[in-house]
Amino acid sequence: MPRVIGFDAFRVAMPRGRRPESILVRLTGEDGVIGWGEVRSPEPGDAAWTDIEERIGPALLGVDWDRPEDMAGLAQLAGRRAAAAVDIACWDLWCRARRVPVAHALGGTRTSVVTGARLSAEPPLESLAGRVNRYIGAGYARITLAVRPGWDIEPVRTVRQAYPALALQVDAGNAYSESPADLAALEALGAYRLLAIERPFARGDLGAHTRLQRRIDTPVAPDLGGLDSLEAAIAQEAGRTLSLRVARFGGLTAARAAHDLAYAAGWDVWCAGPGPFGIAQAAAVAVASLPGCTLPSDVTEMAGGPRFVSPPVRSTGGVVAVPLTQPGLGHDVDEELIARLADRTLRIPAV
Repeated sequence: MPRVIGFDAFRVAMPRGRRPESILVRLTGEDGVIGWGEVRSPEPGDAAWTDIEERIGPALLGVDWDRPEDMAGLAQLAGRRAAAAVDIACWDLWCRARRVPVAHALGGTRTSVVTGARLSAEPPLESLAGRVNRYIGAGYARITLAVRPGWDIEPVRTVRQAYPALALQVDAGNAYSESPADLAALEALGAYRLLAIERPFARGDLGAHTRLQRRIDTPVAPDLGGLDSLEAAIAQEAGRTLSLRVARFGGLTAARAAHDLAYAAGWDVWCAGPGPFGIAQAAAVAVASLPGCTLPSDVTEMAGGPRFVSPPVRSTGGVVAVPLTQPGLGHDVDEELIARLADRTLRIPAV
């Protein structure tokens, strides 16, 4: 039964401001074992740091628990993003103490995860096929194109004509409405054999997603966060594909439950783990090893820059190996580098 005797948090931005910052959580157990968690902090006003400092951190110290699932109640104290960072660290700590990999403890069945890549909506069209080709050459099995009203049909047509057999999907970034023009564009996208249309409408507008899913054969992937919203989406038939973002659901415990719900409903699932420091990606790899994650997942680190975890979470030939011979998340963390780059730190010792 682990007991956390040390709680540290670091807010870290990549050098020279090239990438978003993350909040990293380090838990220390009584036996000296350490577990790490990460959540990306996308906005200056994001409340995750305050939630960790004032609510979840103090509540965690000194609590007896048998399994990471026992700590799920901490999510009631704060937002899902803060809860996700601490939940990942609890799983990492618990699995390292027992010398088992997180993927195995979650119920993962895969030894490797097929990876996808995402391209932002950047004109001109003339360079788009070349950008896609670089990812195909690196072995990525699926390409997700960012689209928006006015930049949708032509880029998808361009890529599909250049790569007829490519596994292709689009991310609409919640940018569409149910206007006749927008609906016509979304319906037209269905002619290009897409794996999914991700986040076409505003988060929470399940009715719009349901109506669209009834009009098109292409699976819709609504923007969901939390088990309640997933249950409602399944009940309303508001999609057929789940984009499983660990942070959005509140950590590994909730992500596994979401996977189980979607899998039982017959939805396809892919996993995403944004965060530039490797820990969030390692957690996403563990979730992507679950049997219902049938689509290529967005789980790799961005290339270049310093390495914060070893080995890095990188795709080789389009796949990422699931670390099944190492305990916890399966990666060593460069604690000195993280501490040196942190612009804000927090330490809460056990009372």
